[in-house]
Amino acid sequence: MKKNVTPISAREFVNAAKLPSPTRGAVEGSRELIDFNAQKTQAMVVASDVVSFVKGVSSERRQDIVNSSLLAQLVANKQVPDKTHVTQWYKTYFEVLQNIGWVIQDHSFSSYTEEANGLEAHEAILKVAGAFLGGAPAALAIVMSTLEALKSMDSSKPWMTIFDRETKHANTGHFQIALAEQGDHDQFMVSLMAFSLKAQSSLTQILFFKIRQDEVQLEKCAGKVTINDEVLSSVREQVKQKLAAHTSQYIAKLPDLG
Repeated sequence: MKKNVTPISAREFVNAAKLPSPTRGAVEGSRELIDFNAQKTQAMVVASDVVSFVKGVSSERRQDIVNSSLLAQLVANKQVPDKTHVTQWYKTYFEVLQNIGWVIQDHSFSSYTEEANGLEAHEAILKVAGAFLGGAPAALAIVMSTLEALKSMDSSKPWMTIFDRETKHANTGHFQIALAEQGDHDQFMVSLMAFSLKAQSSLTQILFFKIRQDEVQLEKCAGKVTINDEVLSSVREQVKQKLAAHTSQYIAKLPDLG
């Protein structure tokens, strides 16, 4: 039975949430790159999450999605400091999102190793996205453009510094791809894809890591998420304040997509 989340329960949850100490300094170049422009299609790296926004999603909602993602990841980092325990990490990540207004119907993972055999990780992501977003070519195009921007692998860029640092841990890795778009009746929806990698050797350059059936396990989870706007907006300022010491360490904007 799903928990009944209300603005009151969400505020209590955020108040009680424990985050790691902000031990890292700001990633060079990240501070001035954080902006939310409703008139543009944008993408941002939020720790191990790559979040894209379709033109028309309001600035406030963009900030809500980014901050929700970062809060969920930081709480998961605190509760599951050994991020090689990917299953437990994701369990906490999804629980946080659900407690602040994300309505997630299914967040179970399934193996994707066989389908992705011989592909690099970014190719596997596109294969999942193609099946998941195939009926929405504009949304799929945005995910493709975002991955193209990430594939530059310019380690000097703030988004690459953050993504590379947060996605791989010894021989395991995890990352999320999210797309937020405006829906009917002023609602908005998030398409969320999450991936976990387990390899026999250390992971390097995660987007270019080759999936080999005998050496790597790839699992994926993909689903449509609706947002309880009343709940999420009720914790907007509280979450923002809670994350104030962390944002410049974990968030950077990718080049504008249009």
